[in-house]
Amino acid sequence: MTTGSPKPSALVRALNIGGRAMKEAGVPRLPLDADGLMEAACRRTGLGDFGAPTFEAPLRLLVRSLEADAGLSLFGRIAARQDLKQILTNRLRMEDDCRRHPEIRRGAVARPLFITGMPRTGTTLLHGLLAQDPMARSPMGWETLFPSPPPQRSRFKKDKRIEIAQFQMSMLYRVVPEFKRIHGVGARLPEECLVVTAPTFYSFQFQTMYHVPTYQSWLEAQDLTPSYRGHKRFLQHLQWRCSGDWWVLKAPAHIFGLPELFGVYPDARVVMTHRDPLPVVASLASLTTVLRSAFSDTVDPLAVGPEMSERWGRGLAKALDDRAAGRVPAGQILDVAYRDLVDDPIATVRRIYDWADLPLTGAAEAQMRAFLADHRKDKHGRHEYTLEQFGLDPDEEARRYHEYSQRFGLDDRRLPE
Repeated sequence: MTTGSPKPSALVRALNIGGRAMKEAGVPRLPLDADGLMEAACRRTGLGDFGAPTFEAPLRLLVRSLEADAGLSLFGRIAARQDLKQILTNRLRMEDDCRRHPEIRRGAVARPLFITGMPRTGTTLLHGLLAQDPMARSPMGWETLFPSPPPQRSRFKKDKRIEIAQFQMSMLYRVVPEFKRIHGVGARLPEECLVVTAPTFYSFQFQTMYHVPTYQSWLEAQDLTPSYRGHKRFLQHLQWRCSGDWWVLKAPAHIFGLPELFGVYPDARVVMTHRDPLPVVASLASLTTVLRSAFSDTVDPLAVGPEMSERWGRGLAKALDDRAAGRVPAGQILDVAYRDLVDDPIATVRRIYDWADLPLTGAAEAQMRAFLADHRKDKHGRHEYTLEQFGLDPDEEARRYHEYSQRFGLDDRRLPE
């Protein structure tokens, strides 16, 4: 592992040392191929209908990119195999649920509220806050991991899958302890849309965990309509027996597909968060380096930084261009400053509710305040990072994002000469 990269747990390091020894001894690697994964999912479930075959080409490309690009350690290979097999298993089971209950896909997903913006701009905080409203519905971590059978309202808070999901999700902290300081995960926390779109294999989920540039370059060039159609099917599944008055959803990656989002959800409302992009890029590079280090021995922080800045700079430029060109409805997007959200979260929530014409009850506000008290910043330790440790020059990054920063008043520093 490159000097300066975070270290996974001792158990993972020991496993990976064994994996390298096996490779040197000529022991065949654990297979990672699309057909084998699909067959394994079929054996696990006893099912064979994956639904529309649009997922197959991106799945095959993803697997090829994992093999060619990701530098998977033995643990990474095991994790990727299990992750993809679970996604395919969920796809099979959800298709079977809909075959037996066709009314699932007739359910309306009306006026969903999406939160987006560059990563590390307060989207998770805002999602967690808005999800506290008893009238709202957000996908919880446990039900995105195990969506079949569809959750029931009567057992929503005591479903047996919750403990299983919590154990699996908490393993990430055991594998890479440093991740706990950066980003919270949990079975009972609202989950972002990357997991919801994963069964389509048109998803930005994979680039966060693995270095898959072949797959990611392909994905960014695609019409993302299949991703959002799958997203809607997933929500229909979750809401069938446990609906809310409106959905509250979140993913930074929505900035890459706003026209497609509105194409599938024409009455959607989108909140876009904005923060000084220099600390954003450094924080994102740190998060990605830490997470990828769990699955690869070859993570180079000096390469991750430029990769993240260039990728998300493209996504941000695309979102702003889509808005400027009128490819998305201007009246259905609200801009929110990160500094306003951090300085006065409840005032920011009130502004969003007023704009979206939603009722903010006293009970909802009380639950939001309790959430803030329980999820204070740096609860698990301070997350520290610099641009330089990820191969990024502050002056160059300031130039890259100057127009954006000026437009939204994000930084009053002067552009370097």
